[in-house]
Order: sequence, then C-alpha cells, then structure tokens
Amino acid sequence: MPTTPENAAAEVPSERYARGLAVLQKIAGTERPAVLDALAGIAPDLGRFTVEFGYGDIISRPGLTLPQRQLATISALAAMGNAAPQLRFHVDGALNVGISRREIVETFIHAGIYAGFPAALNALTIAREVFAARKESGDAGPVAPATPSEPGTTRYERGAEALARIDGHAGESVVASLQDIAPDLARYLIEFAFGDIYSRTGLDLKSRELATIAMCTALGTAALQLRVHLHGFLNVGGTEDEAVEVITQMAGYAGFPAALNGITAARAVFAERAERQHER
Repeated sequence: MPTTPENAAAEVPSERYARGLAVLQKIAGTERPAVLDALAGIAPDLGRFTVEFGYGDIISRPGLTLPQRQLATISALAAMGNAAPQLRFHVDGALNVGISRREIVETFIHAGIYAGFPAALNALTIAREVFAARKESGDAGPVAPATPSEPGTTRYERGAEALARIDGHAGESVVASLQDIAPDLARYLIEFAFGDIYSRTGLDLKSRELATIAMCTALGTAALQLRVHLHGFLNVGGTEDEAVEVITQMAGYAGFPAALNGITAARAVFAERAERQHER
C-alpha cells in the first residue's frame, strides 16, 4: 500500500513502542523477537499492543528489576498452565536477563504448592527443553539437588519456622482451623509446603513470596492465600510498591479481572497493616 499523509504517521513507531521493543529485545536476546513475525500475518495490531502495552507500559515500569519481572512472569505462566509457548519464551528470557537455571527450577518446584504437581511437572519439562537448546557452558549440565536451609531440624520444625517468618502467628490460626476436619492437611501444609519447599535453598524468601503473589493473583482462585502472602512478602522485606507492581503486571498475563482482584486484596492488606501500626 502506498504511503499517504494519513497512514505515514501510523507507520512511525510511538515512544511507547520504541521503549517496549528495547525491553523485549533484552528479554528475547534478539533484535527481531519472533512474536512480531508470528502475528504479522493475522493480527499485527495485537503485536503492536503487546510491545506498546505489555513491554512499553508495564515491563518498562521502574518498580521492579527486569529479573524480578521475569520471575513473576514465569511464576504466573507456570501456575496457569495454559500458555506453554509463552512460558518457553520467558524461561529463555529469564536466562537472558540473569536468572539462573537453579532459580528457574526452584520457582517451578515452588509452583507445585499453589498450582499442583502437574503444573510444576509441565513447567519443568519446558525448562528442560530450553536449557538443552542453549549452548552456553554456564547453562550446561544438570541442576544439582537443593538442600534444606536447616538440615538439622525435622520437616515440621523447619516448616513451622519458615511459616512463622512469613506469616508471624497467622500460620497457627490456619493449622487450628483445620484441626476439627483435616488435621493431616494441616500437617502436610507445615511439613511439605513450608518444611520441604519453602526451606529449600535456591531462592531467597523474598523471591519465593514474590513468585507466590504472582501465582495466586494469576490463578484467581486463592484470594485468602493471596492476602496471607501479601503480608508475608512485606514481612520478609518486600515493599507495598513492589507488591502492587507484581499484581499490575498480571494484567498482561492473567487479564485485568485477575489484576483488579489482586489489587483489592492488596488494598485490604495495606489498610490492615496501617491500622495495626496506628494502634501501636
């Protein structure tokens, strides 16, 4: 189509597009990310929206580092379990921005708590494929097994300690609420989720809670748990601004309703903490 004064302006990349493309190139590790060509023949506007909104508006925001944003993205995609091509792209992108293979593997093991073993297994299958396709010596070889951060304690003791660091005394109420109907579930929660998984090396506690916020927001089925882990994120060194950034980012991966519901949970948590601080 010949260029006219009317369509010439449309062909000039916007500032948002240029900003987004620069970030997308860092993540993709290439000057011409494949997503642009994949959409060119059917929905070029969606390609433009992806760059302008997804990367130019959201991922370019200063509230989180690029590695933190990639951690949030692979966490959400692994938990949802319905976007294998995108997860493959972002696992590769996570490596490109400095996230280690160990951290990726730990994130997907962690996803088993919130999205179940099938989601974790499928994500790890994708990670294996991405790792195998990369030729850098630093990406070669298996990821060594992680160990508990406190190997001299029992699983329950490790779990109770980890839960206390995250939730304070909130964990006690969760366990108490299950005693009359499913006491074994309470024990599994402490021993497995927190004693086996949260206590592993490979991801620091703040990163685990950031990943958890992304997962619970994206799943959209864990409002209570999202509130618990928003408290937990703040308890282990995260900030309110960082929590809002993670939830806002989920608009691009899980949709605006999921992000809006996440913000509702965050507003309640922030208000509760402000009231407690005021009472002191």
